[in-house]
Amino acid sequence: MNGVERSDDMDPSAAPSLVTSILDANGRYAAARRPGMRPLAPARRMAIVACMDSRLDVFDALGLDNGDAHVIRNAGGVVTDDVIRSLMLSQRLMGTQSIVLVHHTDCGMQKVSEDAMKQEVENETGIRPAFAIESFSDPYADVRQSIGRLRHSPFLLHKQLIVGFVYDVATSLLHVVA
Repeated sequence: MNGVERSDDMDPSAAPSLVTSILDANGRYAAARRPGMRPLAPARRMAIVACMDSRLDVFDALGLDNGDAHVIRNAGGVVTDDVIRSLMLSQRLMGTQSIVLVHHTDCGMQKVSEDAMKQEVENETGIRPAFAIESFSDPYADVRQSIGRLRHSPFLLHKQLIVGFVYDVATSLLHVVA
């Protein structure tokens, strides 16, 4: 099943240690933070759409600090209706003006067959997902397609500054998508 084992009988005793490790890490994070509230609107007036891949630290890769940009992440970093909804709100309520797309090499979405995934889920649940899986073979082509979706959206106020990158997971370098 797509290289990931599934277990419905997770060990319930793992939950307290997970919660403890998260709270311990949060305590260290909070102690190291500068005191005071930051403005709600992103300082750089930027919204980023990126893949949810755990190898990509969006803030470090783009040289950003917390509070600089809105970050919207999903599988593949693809522009879906929900991403457009979030960008619309980001622009109209928080004043963002630029949109940065970040896909990456070796993306799991390059290894997924839309039909096979939907069939697998339907076989397990009896329900075929109505949403698009949005798999792709070329991250550069998918960034270009995503830029096109954004430029054609009637819901976005600011479409003049949309840029796209592919992050190379082997080198950590960003490559501009023309």
